[in-house]
Amino acid sequence: MTLSPLVTSSLATACPAPATPARLHRYETATQDSIRWDAYRPRDGDIIVTTAPKCGTTWTQMLCALLLHGPALPAPLSRISPEFDRLAVPVEALMDELDAQAGPRIIKTHTPLDGLPYFENVRYLHCARDPRDAFLSMVDHMQNTSAAAMAAVRQRVGLPDDFAFPTDPNAFFPVWLTTPVHGWMEDGFPTGSVFHAARAVWPYRQLANLHLLHYRDLRLDLESEMRRLADFLDIRVDAERWSALLDAAEFSAMQARADDLAPGAHLGDWTSNRAFFKRARLGEWREALTPENQALYEEIAPTRVAPPMRAWLEGGRKASDLKQV
Repeated sequence: MTLSPLVTSSLATACPAPATPARLHRYETATQDSIRWDAYRPRDGDIIVTTAPKCGTTWTQMLCALLLHGPALPAPLSRISPEFDRLAVPVEALMDELDAQAGPRIIKTHTPLDGLPYFENVRYLHCARDPRDAFLSMVDHMQNTSAAAMAAVRQRVGLPDDFAFPTDPNAFFPVWLTTPVHGWMEDGFPTGSVFHAARAVWPYRQLANLHLLHYRDLRLDLESEMRRLADFLDIRVDAERWSALLDAAEFSAMQARADDLAPGAHLGDWTSNRAFFKRARLGEWREALTPENQALYEEIAPTRVAPPMRAWLEGGRKASDLKQV
């Protein structure tokens, strides 16, 4: 199997990263635009959740919201922690809503770290996931998009009225793996590159105000990961409250509260809010992807990320040099 120009990586010629993250790119899609971050007014202790789509964004937001407000949240999660890049709400109105909140705000974004402004008094969170499971969840996500949300996407991008997202994951996987959303990526169409988002944070993993999570670690040891997060956020939780917080943070509990927790539920984004939490896929790519697609991934993945980063991206903290971080 020979790599096409679309899957050639610049890993070997990448320049050393600066000491702190730099805002290098504008990310613009059918539903989002990172230029909106020009309007952001930081507050000490703000939490910016920056993840690739379908990599545990909502779960990470929920953990932060529970630690700050829980276990009974004062409002739906997408109101407590709105998506800053989302074009559905005027950015100044969104910023005013955030300013009206007391204390640190939790802000969601799918813009990678190299498209965000960097502030030393703001905390940044990135949750990673095996790209193959993220892809399968993206297919679930696209199939659950409501007719109204799909119509808005068609209108913004100028797609024909009969355009629909693909439904066969094995037919679409090679497209996702070799077709970029932006010119500085190699893959991720149509929602964004898991590989690129990981590359954007990896050089800064030792920064005191950046914390890395992984979907696999959340699935297998939620309590340890939530306690690590609390330490990073400097939040002290009374011992008797932990049980209730952990219960509320379980995937099944979030699924049961889908109307309050699914992102964009109040905007009518989904055919079914509950189906947004369809399943917490972990290693399902082994059965779902054909041997040909698995082989294609094995050929391409080394061109996307170096071995230490790939070990973390696919296996979580315990598979990488982040064991003690």
